[in-house]
Amino acid sequence: MNYSNSKAVFFKEIRSYFYSLSSYIFIIVFLTIITWLSFQNFFIIKQASMRGFASLLPWFFLFLIPALAMRIWSEEKRQGTHELLLTLPLTEWEVVLAKFLGGFSFIGVALLFSLPIPITLSRLGNLDWGPVVGMYIGAWLMGGALMALGQFISSLTKNQIVAFLLTAAASAMFIFVGTSLVLSKTGILSNFFYIISTITHFENLNKGVIDLRDVVYYVSFIGICLYLNVYVLNQRHWK
Repeated sequence: MNYSNSKAVFFKEIRSYFYSLSSYIFIIVFLTIITWLSFQNFFIIKQASMRGFASLLPWFFLFLIPALAMRIWSEEKRQGTHELLLTLPLTEWEVVLAKFLGGFSFIGVALLFSLPIPITLSRLGNLDWGPVVGMYIGAWLMGGALMALGQFISSLTKNQIVAFLLTAAASAMFIFVGTSLVLSKTGILSNFFYIISTITHFENLNKGVIDLRDVVYYVSFIGICLYLNVYVLNQRHWK
């Protein structure tokens, strides 16, 4: 593996997020609403809890992560800059992984900016840190899964709007099938929907118990999406 060129692609992705207006909108909207909900619980019901944060997070990701992921390959194809990537001594896997790690890291940074919320709540009340740690781990993994899904879908089209809509629709499907409304009405399919849904595994981690099965699910989800991304690159050869 050519680490020098992989790092160059990785840092190129990181810079593209921090030079993008949509990225700052992502962080500002995320922190503003999440902060309001978190402190609402404390001042209204006098409870130091991150439940409002956790319950809304998957639905934020449903719209905001597609907005981040839509440009990963669509913009490269539209601008023709993918040709530059072809001149680098990198395999498709190395390029795909470097791009994913850039987006995954940005999601982690956005979550880190929200850490003052639980720290402040813990000083104002008796905050249980077990579920908080599990929630952050689950949020980062779920965000990575949806980012990988969006990256794969972005490789299918030059149009960023199409990439956004398809990613949002696919993400909504993986979230919605795990809601109690669907699980309670799908009979024998409920176990299958429970297993494939991104939100059910997040809710498990949000309880403060790190179950290896939930971690394996997210890692597998990410791996499958990245494999499909590589498959698309191999099929089209970007020519």
